[in-house]
Amino acid sequence: MSLFKNKYRIESIRLPEYDYSLPGYYFINICTKNRENLFGEIKNNKMNLSAFGHLVKRQWRQISKIRKNIVSDAFIIIPNHIHGILTIVEAIHELPLQGSSPRGWAKRRQMMLSKIIGQFKMQTAKQINQFKNTPGLPVWQRNYYEHIIRNESELNRIRVYIKNNPANWHNDRNNT
Repeated sequence: MSLFKNKYRIESIRLPEYDYSLPGYYFINICTKNRENLFGEIKNNKMNLSAFGHLVKRQWRQISKIRKNIVSDAFIIIPNHIHGILTIVEAIHELPLQGSSPRGWAKRRQMMLSKIIGQFKMQTAKQINQFKNTPGLPVWQRNYYEHIIRNESELNRIRVYIKNNPANWHNDRNNT
């Protein structure tokens, strides 16, 4: 941890200088705030989604409908988190912000995956809070875990992990 304005801050887990707008497979894990079980429950090794779980599922599927160069691969919603694989099929190019420098423009492109996840979290939190009549309360933890999938065997191993996640819920460190 380092200090910023005399306060400790959590360092980024992103790879420095990696361009997160490049084509590839990305494994994502997003947890609810305080590991709150919002999305349903697991019975007989199967996930039974709550209304919030269905809402999150719809929004996750929307990612690839809204963005033509993103494909949602395997994903699972667990009571207090989501695992999923997002595939960027072609480099994402956005227009630079007006007046931004080339360096600022490059940094903005490198954060594309974070932007996608941020929009997903914002939309789901907004809808959940609207339903609960609790505007502005955090639904998700501050950050998310991401892993760049480097080869096909790793991709297949992660797909199996996602598929088997409900059956392993009793051993999951996020099972509170």
